Amino acid sequence: MHNMQDDLSRIEAFLRTAVPGTDVVSEAMRYSLQAGGKRIRPCLTLEFCRVCGGDVEAALPFAAAVEMIHTYSLIHDYLPCMDDDDLRRGKPACHVQFGYANALLAGDGLLTLAFETLARAPLPGERIAEACAVLAAAAGHLGMIGGQTMDLENENADVPLETLRQTDTLKTGALIRAACVLGCIAAGADETQKTAAAQYAHALGMAFQIVDDILDVTSDDATLGKPVGSDAAQHKNTYVTLCGLDGARDEAARYTDEAAQAADRFGEAGRGLRDLALSLAQRNK
Repeated sequence: MHNMQDDLSRIEAFLRTAVPGTDVVSEAMRYSLQAGGKRIRPCLTLEFCRVCGGDVEAALPFAAAVEMIHTYSLIHDYLPCMDDDDLRRGKPACHVQFGYANALLAGDGLLTLAFETLARAPLPGERIAEACAVLAAAAGHLGMIGGQTMDLENENADVPLETLRQTDTLKTGALIRAACVLGCIAAGADETQKTAAAQYAHALGMAFQIVDDILDVTSDDATLGKPVGSDAAQHKNTYVTLCGLDGARDEAARYTDEAAQAADRFGEAGRGLRDLALSLAQRNK
């Protein structure tokens, strides 16, 4: 990728000043938004903007908006009424640190701030309008929230592999797809480029989720930064429970290869995207 470290620095700098306010909910929003992490989604937004010939600085608000949506979803996902996890990136989850009500409001705050941030991007109005629609659809009840709904329905039930794939296409994949397509929109890319970006994102998102499932079985708390074995403890359906460890690794490799092929459609400029897909497949956290 161009230089992912440069992009990470840009994103972190932008996020540090992205949440105004001094009250407890503002503090909780900042706590979760600045908790580190891989920043895969905003990096994808900037990289797709770059490979489509756009201005990366102008795309920063788009990238930050995607990360705000991702962070809000994690705050809510970790609540006792959802996945009920106490650790996030090796730190206490938002609701453990600030209380249930403040965590709920912090998630709501980030969801709302995402669209304000996106709308203030120094880009043409029609690109902003398209980006708003794409991000809202990806985050909404037929996208990420729909996937979370399916995930809750799947608990303690035997579901076929196809249902798990559909759940993850929505729960994890929809926002990754939006991140990639938003980069294209910021650059004023054509429909062919947006389609290739969506195909890359789908394959990357699936591989990402499958590797997550594998790490939940094979990693340890300290490396992962969250409790391992939580999927098994909650009797969740995962690629490991449905395909076995070797089968899950085969699935991850297949999707990683698909992502690499989609990246190749961008020619030499897409080499960084190919490298990212391969590095995510080999990660240990």
